[in-house]
Amino acid sequence: MFGGSDSSDSGDDNLPYPKPLPRAAFLTPDFDATTFLSSLHNRHQTLEDLRAELRSRSQELVKELLDLVNSNYQDFSSLGGSLKGGDEKVEEVRLGLLGFRRDVEGLKTKVEGERTQVEALVAKRQTIRRDIQFGRMLLEIDQRLAELEKKLMLVLTTPAELGGGKDSDASSDSGGESDEEHGISLSKLQRHAQQYVYVTRLMVKIGVDHPFVSMRQGQVAKLRNTVLLDLSTALKQAHRSETANEGQLLKVLEIYKNMGEIGEAVHLLKENRRGS
Repeated sequence: MFGGSDSSDSGDDNLPYPKPLPRAAFLTPDFDATTFLSSLHNRHQTLEDLRAELRSRSQELVKELLDLVNSNYQDFSSLGGSLKGGDEKVEEVRLGLLGFRRDVEGLKTKVEGERTQVEALVAKRQTIRRDIQFGRMLLEIDQRLAELEKKLMLVLTTPAELGGGKDSDASSDSGGESDEEHGISLSKLQRHAQQYVYVTRLMVKIGVDHPFVSMRQGQVAKLRNTVLLDLSTALKQAHRSETANEGQLLKVLEIYKNMGEIGEAVHLLKENRRGS
């Protein structure tokens, strides 16, 4: 163990010469001086020799550090020179990034404004298209009502229009069935009923509360009554005619059904049976 300074030379010579302290022992992350000294209890060395060795090891480390600094002094000097003025460069980069950010924000705001404007224009275009389609429906209703009134002879027509209507009826009635005595064409009645149903469906699609539709309710009612009057005449003729077959009666009833007026046909048939 550690002996005093007064140990005899003969005793020291008999002890084994201690190995140098390993450098790795000082490099452990959890190095502790007390623990390290305690681990040297089997080391045959005087305390003064141990102090001298530690002092020598410290001087060696200081010398190595100085040599390291001296050998890399040029690199340290170059590093310092390169860092000189770095704050200004960093500030320039920071200002450049801020400017770029402002530009991006400006473009983003502009694009957002353009997008909002485009969406508004698209919505306006869609509204205009709906209004145009709606207006066309109103025009179609007006035209078809006027056309049906002419066909049912509810309005005064010029001789040319009347002649044109007769030619149209004649061409469309070719091959159609008609009452020989009164000349009532079932095909013509069917076309009148179909046009009436088509117009009423258009008006329902627009809305019964719409001013345009409300103003024409009287006109539609007059057309309905006229078509039903013609159908009632055809029904009576088909029911009373000795030559009429069951198929003609069923065709008249089919027209009533398409108009949604089958109840009116049943009522007329019951009256006809009572009268007969």
